[in-house]
This record gives sequence, structure tokens and C-alpha cells, in this order.
Amino acid sequence: MFENSIIIGIEMHPLVKIYLEKQTPDRCKIMEKLREILIEAVPGLNEKMEYGVLCYDDLYYIANLPKHINMGFSIIGLNPEEVKLFQGTGKTMRHLKFLDIDSIDKEELIRIIKLVREKASPVHPKTKK
Repeated sequence: MFENSIIIGIEMHPLVKIYLEKQTPDRCKIMEKLREILIEAVPGLNEKMEYGVLCYDDLYYIANLPKHINMGFSIIGLNPEEVKLFQGTGKTMRHLKFLDIDSIDKEELIRIIKLVREKASPVHPKTKK
């Protein structure tokens, strides 16, 4: 189990709840919708706050940036064509940008979430003791 994380379902991690309550209503709605879609696509994720953003199984993150919301995805293990689905130039994580709630294509997002779940490796793999 990830340190300071919980398996999400109906309950929201307490630090995530505090973080979301501090966001503007429009930003909070976007972040909550992305979280809801992520939970629907992959039930039982480990949720935590890390690096000031919502993190899930070291495969996904949701971050409030000055001009938009990013949903990040591990690209470790994806082929070059799959990596092109995302924005950014990171070596281990790339993202999709969301300007408003209407910019979320639920079906496409679920497809991408499941692709990453099936093929990508966590950014911070668990170390053996």
C-alpha cells in the first residue's frame, strides 16, 4: 500500500477534500469530474496528495494550474504512437489539458485511462525491502 494513501471508492482522501475545497468552484467541478471518471474507469485506486497534486497509483495525477487543469498519465511502457495522445515533453509523465467542464470527453478519457492502466508502469515503482 502507498504511504499516506487510501483506496478510493465513495470516500475521498481527507487531504484531497481539503485541497478541493480551496479551489474556485469552476476549477473544483473540473477536478471532481476528472476524479469521478478516473474512479469509474479504474475502481480501487490508491489516492494521495503528493507534490501538491492529486495522485493515483503513481500512474495518474490531477493538477490545478494557473490557466487550466492538467490530468497527467505515466507514459512508461507506452509505444510512440500512444505517447502522441498526450501533451508535454516529459520522459515519464505527459498530460491532457482541460479548460472547462465541457472540454472533458468522458468516453475518450476512459479509453486513455484504461490504456495507461493496462500498458504503463508506475512512475515510482514500489521498491523491495
